[in-house]
Amino acid sequence: MAQALRPNTAGSLFATDGKSHPLQDTLMVVTFVLGLLSFITSFFHSLHLLSSWAGLVALATGVYGQWISVTTRQRFGLVLGLGAAGVGFLIGMAHGGLFGGVIS
Repeated sequence: MAQALRPNTAGSLFATDGKSHPLQDTLMVVTFVLGLLSFITSFFHSLHLLSSWAGLVALATGVYGQWISVTTRQRFGLVLGLGAAGVGFLIGMAHGGLFGGVIS
């Protein structure tokens, strides 16, 4: 009864291998938080600098996180963060960009 010793995580969206992955988990959290920040601040025209820079950093960390991710849970969080970061970054760029108003 080998199946009694291991939990069945094959059908779970958040399947994990049971090991610790601190770097991948940190990149997932940073990408998700910065992506959410970028998405929320993109609704305010005057916060375009914060929105575009947070989105750019989240995109960079998210792409690297996808490259080294190990579990489905990490990839799921990274895709959510990348989506929010992409939308926030592009709206921030449309409102003035990375240096809009600072460098003319």
